Amino acid sequence: MIGVVYLGNNPKTQERLKYIPGQLVRMTNAYKDAAQICTPHVSNEHFLVFYERTVRNEDITAITYLRKKSRNVYIVLVTDTMTDEERNTYIKCGINDTIHREASVTELNKKIQFISDRENVLFSDEAPKYGILKFKIPIWKRLFDIVFSTLAIIVLSPVFLITAIAIKLESKGPVLFKSKRVGTNYRIFDFLKFRSMYMDAEHQLKELSKEHNQYTEANEPKTTITAPLGDQAEMAMMDQGMASEMMISDEEIMLVGDDFVVAESDFNKKKEEEINNAFIKIEDDPRITKVGKFIRKFSIDELPQFFNILKGDMSIVGNRPLPLYEAEKLTADSSIDRFMAPAGLTGLWQVEERGRGGAMSAEERKQLDIIYGQTYNFLLDLKIILRTFRAFVQKGNV
Repeated sequence: MIGVVYLGNNPKTQERLKYIPGQLVRMTNAYKDAAQICTPHVSNEHFLVFYERTVRNEDITAITYLRKKSRNVYIVLVTDTMTDEERNTYIKCGINDTIHREASVTELNKKIQFISDRENVLFSDEAPKYGILKFKIPIWKRLFDIVFSTLAIIVLSPVFLITAIAIKLESKGPVLFKSKRVGTNYRIFDFLKFRSMYMDAEHQLKELSKEHNQYTEANEPKTTITAPLGDQAEMAMMDQGMASEMMISDEEIMLVGDDFVVAESDFNKKKEEEINNAFIKIEDDPRITKVGKFIRKFSIDELPQFFNILKGDMSIVGNRPLPLYEAEKLTADSSIDRFMAPAGLTGLWQVEERGRGGAMSAEERKQLDIIYGQTYNFLLDLKIILRTFRAFVQKGNV
């Protein structure tokens, strides 16, 4: 088992780490002592260090020292939220992963188990020295994907042909729809589907209001969903440090940029809404063609993804790869683990959602993605595949 060390002086974190089942966590608040603890007694001994964030200059000194003295250490930064600039700074000086400082005993234990189970990969010569935790698909999973996808393409070739003809007969445009998706390790790839919408479908998205989004909380104010343009682009500018100053009025702080002014409370509320409602799904979507409704009902539109799987972009079972504008809203520490698993044709939340008639919130989906990323194995994959077959004919509008 991997050795675990806590470097910090937060009594709450120390108390939670004491209750990790079956794990002795050694505590210290001096980085030189931590480096000495992480000196291996045997060649294949590895250590996981939970380093609690304090002052940036002190953090950089401590992390750099640990990296220099202990080449067999894996550093998890215990932190709250970070800006992009802060995240890049900590990655460059040597952290491997992050966890929130309010993480529960269960969450801390899952992080330890997740890294322990992948010890041979993370500490191999091929593993990156720096950078957020990187997923590498197991050999058994890749072999299964190649065999399964090859057989599926051969057996379903008549369905491919008939579907292509039907799409061309109904509406103008290509048979296949390609979109940029974010999968494992935030890698972007061309995601393939049979086209089920009219050609101007993406332009229509910004015209649809939030009341049509199944994943919007019922008690939220009804504002318009848009792609990451307009006011969301302004928010992105502000996130990147382009707000030039702050004005403090009698009532609240105003954030001022080159061409916009926004109240800090409105800005924070907007960011929270974007994270909570990152998944967009429109009920009774008018952009879908007649053929599109049929192939979506029977999941035929997903079949071209077998070519993505054969290529290695995806796996048969995994977390659904997200469009860029959705993935960028899930870069908070609490959502990172969903990208540390294979991108999949089917997955845990898909079978759970279908089993519940499509009634599932965005937060529930994110949590199921994170659970799969932390616990996936061959038996779980088989269970999900079997449940997918049983739910193949979708009776509801999911």
